[in-house]
Amino acid sequence: MTDKSASDQISLGLGTDKRQGQLGTFLGVFTPTILTILGVIMYLRFGWVVGQVGLSTTLIIVLLANSITIATAFSLSAVATNSRVGVGGAYYIISRSLGVEIGGAIGLPLFLSQALSVTLYAFGLAESLRIVWPEIHVPTAAFVIIILVGLLSFKGAMIALKAQIPVMLMIGISILALAGGTFLNPHVTTLPSPQEIPPAASFWGVFAVFFPAVTGIMAGLSLSGDLADTRRAIPRGTLLAALTGLLVYLLLPILLHFGADRATLLTEPLVWTKISLLGPWLVLPGLWGAIFSSAVGSMLGAPRTLQALSLDRLTPLRLAGKVRGGEEPVLGMAVTVSLSLLAVFLGDLNTVATVVTMFFLSVYGIINLVATLEYLSGNPSWRPTLEVHWSISLLGAFGCFGVMVLIHWPSTIAALAIEFILWLWFRRQTRLSSWGDLRRDLYESLIRWALIRLSRHPLTARNWRPHLLVFVRDIEQRLNLVRFASWFSEDRGVVTVSEMVIGDVLTTDMDYTERQSFLQNVLDREGIVAFGEVNVVQDVERGILAVSQANGMAGLESNTIMLGFPEDQERLAIFLKTLRSLQRLKRSLVIGKIERLRAPREGVPRIIHVWWGGLKRNSDLMLLLSYLLTCNSEWRDARIRILSIASNELMKAHTEQALACLIPQIRIDADIEVTVRGGKENIQDIIRQKSFAADVVFLGLATPEEGKEEEYALRLQNLVEFLPTCFLVNNGSLFIGELITPDESAATVQEKPPADDAVPQAESNREPA
Repeated sequence: MTDKSASDQISLGLGTDKRQGQLGTFLGVFTPTILTILGVIMYLRFGWVVGQVGLSTTLIIVLLANSITIATAFSLSAVATNSRVGVGGAYYIISRSLGVEIGGAIGLPLFLSQALSVTLYAFGLAESLRIVWPEIHVPTAAFVIIILVGLLSFKGAMIALKAQIPVMLMIGISILALAGGTFLNPHVTTLPSPQEIPPAASFWGVFAVFFPAVTGIMAGLSLSGDLADTRRAIPRGTLLAALTGLLVYLLLPILLHFGADRATLLTEPLVWTKISLLGPWLVLPGLWGAIFSSAVGSMLGAPRTLQALSLDRLTPLRLAGKVRGGEEPVLGMAVTVSLSLLAVFLGDLNTVATVVTMFFLSVYGIINLVATLEYLSGNPSWRPTLEVHWSISLLGAFGCFGVMVLIHWPSTIAALAIEFILWLWFRRQTRLSSWGDLRRDLYESLIRWALIRLSRHPLTARNWRPHLLVFVRDIEQRLNLVRFASWFSEDRGVVTVSEMVIGDVLTTDMDYTERQSFLQNVLDREGIVAFGEVNVVQDVERGILAVSQANGMAGLESNTIMLGFPEDQERLAIFLKTLRSLQRLKRSLVIGKIERLRAPREGVPRIIHVWWGGLKRNSDLMLLLSYLLTCNSEWRDARIRILSIASNELMKAHTEQALACLIPQIRIDADIEVTVRGGKENIQDIIRQKSFAADVVFLGLATPEEGKEEEYALRLQNLVEFLPTCFLVNNGSLFIGELITPDESAATVQEKPPADDAVPQAESNREPA
């Protein structure tokens, strides 16, 4: 495939599955779907439903149940008309929309449910044979029925589905026989004993019994890989079958109500045979055919679900993805038959049947959610030819999950717990899918929604968060700098790592996408939560300013620029030249000199020194960064010590009193140490002496006068030469005095700094080095 065709598929939202089947709308979708809907419950339990709640309430139950399944039918039809549905049906839709791990968590239980359904239908058919053969051994008969169903399915979907057309005719004849008996035969009455009449059931109890009758709408979807045109066949066949089923289920309660009295409906499971023309002879073939066709539908669907799971490498049975003659998943069929036969030996399958129903309903609910989220995400590739409003799909989803609870809440919890455990497993095991999914669309829509609203709220000191932009030449050489940036952010802000490349975009010999992917892989490998990007710039100074301005959007831009302390003085002078421009842009600058950190000693906390100056008001950002550093688990035991230099004892007392008032108000636990500077003592020597044993040191960074950047760079190099890991901080924030003390009472304390000569030398460029 050429790059152009690939990009066209991405922009137009087209699928890449080129496999074409042969089945059309009627045989491939309508036939298996309607035969699954008009199943065993219609024959054996519908009379009980009418007897329990009466005709009018039964019609309400039918309309309510069908509203949920028809909403689901519209949802899956919308998805099917948006893109070709590949092999796997419901699994394919879910995995391509919500991700392969969610698809696997739903798809594997779906496969097992389809396989176990074959056994359940086989048992139902075997038990119904007792009507004419009372001595039949049910497990043996079920075993034989499964083998027959398997042999028919091995012949191929086309042959198996054509064999079901006579079954459809038999079901139609049985319904006509019921209608004829209602109008031509006398009204059937029974006088059962009180013990024979079952206890009254609630509305929702009766609803729970009836609802599984209408849950066959995805029988045709399971054969999606065999359809010639999924966009046409799935919506037409599914909706036509669902609406046909609705009409039949609206007619049958009327026929049953007028064909027999309430006592007969309650006590006689085969009430159809009592009402119909010719008794059981026109009804039983329809009953047996309905059960057998449902088993065939499950036998055809399960291997194809397993095939799709295997193609996505979610099962150890990789060969299950292979097909025979380009059509039939032979190994998948063998696995399905084997599981169905093994389930015969489980004996009582009533509990299993309830959990199986929960799995099917969870699939229906997820399909509705997919259609809802696709609509709401605003993805341009979501252009279904059959448009369904998101509220219909959302109501369908709520209906499915609500019915799960109504039918049997313990089974609901069991089914959801199994799916959740499988999701956790697949999340750890699976690789990223190459086709993309709905989650990115949702994230982008959510981000857009949040950014629009964020832009409408002005930024204040209370809302300030550290969004750091870290510049590196080679990320692997500056990993410790990036790690500190992550610690300063502490999951409160956004960290972006920009690897700057000096050159021209057109002439630089670099694969930018590959390099950015490498950058992100390094960050992920190191467990650093940050975004990596590669920027080609003409020179360092202009590159820092250009990327700083371009980074971020809608009020969520980087506010703190972080650079590594360079080895050469010239490069440090270039960094200092950006200070005035960065301050104009309201960006703070942090230059970090990272030394090998001392290993923490047991019982001895790490020490963080913050040199408090006051005149340039960098101290508030330094103190905030030191606090954020201690919020990280690796620095949680660290102690913050605020140090300051006073020219005399009077200034020392004043500074200690000011800091003692400030510390409780800013709610940061810190020690205070004020040193009186002797007449001939050098401030640099005091800083080195006091902070030599510290783990991290924060110093203020002044803005040098224009043209004196190299002179200031030399002084900085001399100052930090013998210091441990240290950070030079220049606060260019919009809220210079409010980051730590947003309230006025606290801010006034900071407005009374020590005298000029008490400011550490890194904070002022007015004193000689």
